[in-house]
Amino acid sequence: MHTIHRKRWAGVGAVFGAGIAAVVVGALGAFAGFGHAASTVAPDNTSPPTITGTPEEGSTLTGNRGEWSNSPTSFSQVWLRCDKNGGSCATISGATARSYKLTSADVGNTIRFRVRATNSSGSTNATSVPSAVVQKAAPARPSGCPATGNPDQVSQMSLPAKLIVDQFQPQPSRLTGSTESFVLRVHVTSTCGGAVQGALVYGTPTPFNQFGETESNSGSDGWATLTFNRQANFPVNSKQQILAMFLRASKPGENVLTGITGYRLVNVPVQR
Repeated sequence: MHTIHRKRWAGVGAVFGAGIAAVVVGALGAFAGFGHAASTVAPDNTSPPTITGTPEEGSTLTGNRGEWSNSPTSFSQVWLRCDKNGGSCATISGATARSYKLTSADVGNTIRFRVRATNSSGSTNATSVPSAVVQKAAPARPSGCPATGNPDQVSQMSLPAKLIVDQFQPQPSRLTGSTESFVLRVHVTSTCGGAVQGALVYGTPTPFNQFGETESNSGSDGWATLTFNRQANFPVNSKQQILAMFLRASKPGENVLTGITGYRLVNVPVQR
């Protein structure tokens, strides 16, 4: 083949001069050498692999292979479990798919995704940066609780969840014989574990007719503010030391006897 080319370019040299023919033949040789070199270049990683997903036990991470030059013909991948700084990595047995579901063994560690690209000239590895440290899965919420909270919305709660009156704050802290009104701040949580917004909080003194009954809804911080106005039966006698208060937190529109209602009896100090 090369002999035929030389004969043809020898004819060219006879017409245009031996110098021109030599230049052209040399150029052809250079192109032939370049083509041979290109076929022996292994894949080159131009943009490293990446990981998407939440690093939490039970969640699934997905690996992206990144960008490659020199025409890889096949890829393989493996997931690595590393220490919290992304070092001391070890291959995770059986984790060779593009996605990986995190397990309890991954908690407290980081994860990396390694890709191997191959063509006829060889193979090249590239590894992602480490993920954030894998966190333990949040415990499942009790039955009857909203899927998400902070605060929990009372409208999304149902049995067997229950409302809880866990705090109360009278203002002033002590009542006297001259007190005409006072405020009682009431905090509502539940068996779901967080503050509850929208609970209907009802309060009344016991026995009755010392201060009027009232109700109010809890806010985003779980607190409801109840204002009580004095009635004719306060104080009940000259020795009264406490004002007993019956408190109830319920879901609006729900039967307070059969629903998620919570109750509490509290005492407000009375100073004579």
